[in-house]
Amino acid sequence: MAEIRSYTMNFGPQHPAAHGVLRLVLELDGEVIQKADPHIGLLHRATEKLAESKPFNQSIGYMDRLDYVSMMCNEHAYVMAIERLLGVQVPKRAQYIRVMFDEITRILNHLMWLGAHGIDIGAMTVFLLAFKEREDLMDCYEAVSGTRMHATYYRPGGVHRDLPREMPQYEASRWRSKKDADRRNEARSAGLIEFIEDFTKRFPKAIDEYETLLTDNRIWKQRTVNIGVVSPERALQLGFTGPMLRGSGIAWDLRKQQPYEVYDQMDFDIPVGVNGDCYDRYLVRIEEMRQSNLIIAQCLQWLKINSGPIMVADAKVRPPARADMKGDMESLIHHFKLMTEGYCVPEGETYAAVEAPKGEFGIYLVSDGANKPYRLKCRAPGFSHLSALEEMVTGHMLADVVAVIGTQDIVFGEIDR
Repeated sequence: MAEIRSYTMNFGPQHPAAHGVLRLVLELDGEVIQKADPHIGLLHRATEKLAESKPFNQSIGYMDRLDYVSMMCNEHAYVMAIERLLGVQVPKRAQYIRVMFDEITRILNHLMWLGAHGIDIGAMTVFLLAFKEREDLMDCYEAVSGTRMHATYYRPGGVHRDLPREMPQYEASRWRSKKDADRRNEARSAGLIEFIEDFTKRFPKAIDEYETLLTDNRIWKQRTVNIGVVSPERALQLGFTGPMLRGSGIAWDLRKQQPYEVYDQMDFDIPVGVNGDCYDRYLVRIEEMRQSNLIIAQCLQWLKINSGPIMVADAKVRPPARADMKGDMESLIHHFKLMTEGYCVPEGETYAAVEAPKGEFGIYLVSDGANKPYRLKCRAPGFSHLSALEEMVTGHMLADVVAVIGTQDIVFGEIDR
């Protein structure tokens, strides 16, 4: 037989399992990985630089487009950084709404991860099941912001609007019978709170279905157990956060260690792994979805019995009400000035971090007293995880590269920025 020589090959950037525009230059000995060199920059949009050229309140929409499956969590870190420099206190109701949507976003992210990770490894059905629940949560995004993905819902000082008291209804059509439309509209007959409440009751059973398909599945375990093992000490050295760190057995979660908004009033657990392999990270994320569901239920309970403002009263930060703007010249001028010029933020620097679905997402913000940031830097969790890819795949087979990319939950918008 001819002798097998080491050779170099491209994995991506258009590979279906590359989760974006990742290009890996792999050095192989047969099918065993000797070296993996991640090439980034193919999606670079200069988000940080663009934010430095615009008023503070015009860059919230850019944050949605970083990790584009964890939209509101990115916004949260950015508006928290602005609020700290402004010295603004967010109303209690807005804090509960933010926490609830952070957890809705976490479930959205993990459902996307679960479906994509499953397809990468060869499990098609779980992708379809995960997207069924994802659709309902996307409807929640749409109900509060008018859009299903890039919401721009969080604002410095609170949130854009209160939770709506009615949900859009399905109508009968040639694709959907009257009976089917009525069945789907049962949960939509009241407001958004009731709709989400119905979801929290149904969701644990859906998670059980995912686990039935995967957790004890022989093929799934063969593809994930002892693949991409990272020890607790090494995970800390590599700058891991989120499920990647907790999968290695370290119970670090900013919602517990450095609580923000009303997380200190929530009752939930931090799931941790034991072996630090792909399988443990899968189990951690599955349990995180259950815990997020519990947090959402607690937020709903409070929101149902407590009303109040969802935005600070400070007119320097808060735009005038729509009705005022339509009928009052001063309000119209104020709205125009606020949306075009924004507001000046006091001189200083701050770092605001949230426990995003992928790990610690932070915003380092420097203000020189102007109406736009002097410097803005994003701390994206995926960047640290990708830098460890070579270490995690060396010695594994080519097929295992796909499993490791999946377990890292890579999204390139935040890595390339």
